[in-house]
Amino acid sequence: MSQVPSGTATPPAADEADRVLGPGYETRIIPLPDDDEGEVLATLIHRRPTGPLTGDAVLYLHGFSDYFFQTELADFHAARGTDFFAIDLRKYGRSLREHQTPGYITDLRDYFTELEEAVRLIRSEYGARRVVLNAHSTGGLIAAIWAHWVRERDLLDAVVLNSPWLDMQGSWLVRTPGTEAVDVIGKLKPGAVVRANGTGMYGYSLHRDHHGEWEFDTTWKPLGGFPVRAGWFRAIRRAHRWIHYGLDIRCPVLVMCSTGSRFPRSWHEDALRYDTVLDADQIARWSPKLGRHVTLVRIEGGMHDLVLSAKPVREQVYAETARWLDAYLPSEGRDTVGV
Repeated sequence: MSQVPSGTATPPAADEADRVLGPGYETRIIPLPDDDEGEVLATLIHRRPTGPLTGDAVLYLHGFSDYFFQTELADFHAARGTDFFAIDLRKYGRSLREHQTPGYITDLRDYFTELEEAVRLIRSEYGARRVVLNAHSTGGLIAAIWAHWVRERDLLDAVVLNSPWLDMQGSWLVRTPGTEAVDVIGKLKPGAVVRANGTGMYGYSLHRDHHGEWEFDTTWKPLGGFPVRAGWFRAIRRAHRWIHYGLDIRCPVLVMCSTGSRFPRSWHEDALRYDTVLDADQIARWSPKLGRHVTLVRIEGGMHDLVLSAKPVREQVYAETARWLDAYLPSEGRDTVGV
């Protein structure tokens, strides 16, 4: 694949049916510049509206060790007349190739290329009038810094963050001096593995073969997560510092997270009612640093991915999302493009 200059992209392949999600979903490839592992691409997934058309679109961005499979989220937005899109970032899910290290990157800003191309396509080819960026966990961190980066270009009309990763979990000692050694390793040996995998606790709480209700590909979303490499971790902590210094996202931002976190070492029912990946209080602490207009909602009984929580909990998540979108992106005063 030929090198694509930064900020541009070869026209994506035509839409085709998504082989994972089946009828109702289409995908298209977004070619990206090669890196030191070779060919790179991202995948844009599309679910057409089922309700009266509004001309709005949502772009969903997944987290680390993840890909898009949350079809109930797509159904929610489609029923509201919104074009739903999700992107599997480079080296994740549908975009992962055999020659690549899953999820590996050394600068989160590299993702800006596929995000910008996705929004360009959503506006120019699909005709969206307004775009909401909806992101989860590490995707929430990426989304926040990108929304800040493009704040003067009117690419986004709102940002909705589901348990965004705004800081490390653990004590001050773990979150500050404890990360400095890995930061040095990340600069000198970025590919070094600093954690082989997690406990699998969160994966067990989600997958239907264990304690959850969801079906997903454990190659693309391993129960214990992908290995954590020093260069990737260094990129995460660099982005955390940007958050803590303070961003200037100009559009309205909704942040949702659980009311609490628990980190059991062996299986416990708390894993079904709390965030077992991130410290929800740290999310709440740093959310005001994202921009000028931030709304924070804490969800009782919420898991790390709030839309994968128990049914009554995720229904509350959808209700809060709908109320916020109706308040800050009202349908009154603009034409609909169809019924």
